[in-house]
Amino acid sequence: MKLPSVTIKNLLEAGVHLGHKTFRWNPKMSKYIFSSNKSIHIIDLVQTLELINAALLKIHECISSGGTILFVSTKKQAADSIANLAKETSQHYVNHRWLGGMLTNFKTISNSIKKYKKLSADLKKENTGFTKKEILKMGIQRDKLERSLGGISEMKKIPDMIFVIDTNIEELAVKESIKLNIPIVAIIDTNSDPDGVNYPIPGNDDARRAINLYCDLIKKTILDAQSNMSKTELSKDKVTIEPHIEKISKKIKTKIPNKKEKKVEKSKEKIKVVKKISKSIISKVKSLTSKNTK
Repeated sequence: MKLPSVTIKNLLEAGVHLGHKTFRWNPKMSKYIFSSNKSIHIIDLVQTLELINAALLKIHECISSGGTILFVSTKKQAADSIANLAKETSQHYVNHRWLGGMLTNFKTISNSIKKYKKLSADLKKENTGFTKKEILKMGIQRDKLERSLGGISEMKKIPDMIFVIDTNIEELAVKESIKLNIPIVAIIDTNSDPDGVNYPIPGNDDARRAINLYCDLIKKTILDAQSNMSKTELSKDKVTIEPHIEKISKKIKTKIPNKKEKKVEKSKEKIKVVKKISKSIISKVKSLTSKNTK
């Protein structure tokens, strides 16, 4: 297991330490705040570093055990980063709008996903059998569904973990995850509420640099976990296949004799034939002699 290395210098350069203005803070975040400078709260990066490593460890464990992660952030700064991260790591994402009941009412959402897939399949056909007006309406409907459900179109079940950037905007997602006991990894700024978040990461949730740093660290962690998974699967396959190969090779050995053995068998058969011929000749000679004596 190789977790990506992060230093306080990396966090400082990305602007992770910069919080919101002091009058916009949440008192529950006081334990993660180091000080304030020019009416802006400064986040304690020592705690952030520890909590990032703890969160990355949990993400690694989740992926290596065959779990899936849902990335959620509908804010402009993070929408593209979240989508790219999910696509590169074969996970799921929501970056346009969180639909109510996306987790708690997953059966209804899965029906909408089926509808979206059917529409996209119909529009890909050359001879659809629809008029131009109908095709335009279908295209608008498909685009609308794609924005909301495109990132979770391959999600067969509720995810094993959820990663959130800005818990204030994604309040619904956090509430649904808490209700279903889904572990939450979240970036919490000085104006966020850390309650209910299993693995909080105190840091700036607005700066693109900071968001890109979080996404890069998670991407490296997931890819490492996936590579370890593939290695273990290969070793398991080898362990299961090897005894079968040994059995088959033994059977083949018993069935197919060597060239030397074949030669020996042929020579033995020749000897038997010669012996039979010699016995018949001797018996004939004896019978002839007996007749002559008579």
